[in-house]
Amino acid sequence: MTEMKPFPSVEEIQDKLKSSDLIDLCEATEAAIHEGGGFGWLHVPPRDVLERYWKGVLAVPERRLFVARLDGIICGSAQLMRYAKNNEAQAHSVQITTTFISPWARGHGLSKFLTLTLLKEAKKSGVKVINLDVRETQKAAVSLYRSLGFTEFGRHPYYAYCNDEMVSGLYFTLDLATAENC
Repeated sequence: MTEMKPFPSVEEIQDKLKSSDLIDLCEATEAAIHEGGGFGWLHVPPRDVLERYWKGVLAVPERRLFVARLDGIICGSAQLMRYAKNNEAQAHSVQITTTFISPWARGHGLSKFLTLTLLKEAKKSGVKVINLDVRETQKAAVSLYRSLGFTEFGRHPYYAYCNDEMVSGLYFTLDLATAENC
């Protein structure tokens, strides 16, 4: 008997999360927070707070929510965040934010697949530059961004306070005109 390979996919959620998707997304978020990759959260908030957060993301016109799935189950997400319309000087760029993959779904290339999808979607919508920041302790993410051609342009020594210690943050940028992966 041959073993079936897990099926990874990435999609944008545009209007509303189905009830089952909201549950999956909250559970994936909780698992990521427990493992220390909760995009800012250090402790799992109550479920209603998570639900309001994810519903709120969809209500913000400057945010685009992308979810990663493994065998149809949401296991991670990332957002493309445009600057406010009054910030014409930065209208050419977006920020990748709130990226995570649940620990149970790691090892299937979903982080790369998710990031490449964001790059392609950003380029398709006329974006020229992508920026992001990440804790330096998130070694896999740092390695991924470097492998995709992102350039580190800054370091913040007091970026985050986790587990009773300061953690540095790294700032990255990518010029989509010269990016090879999208």
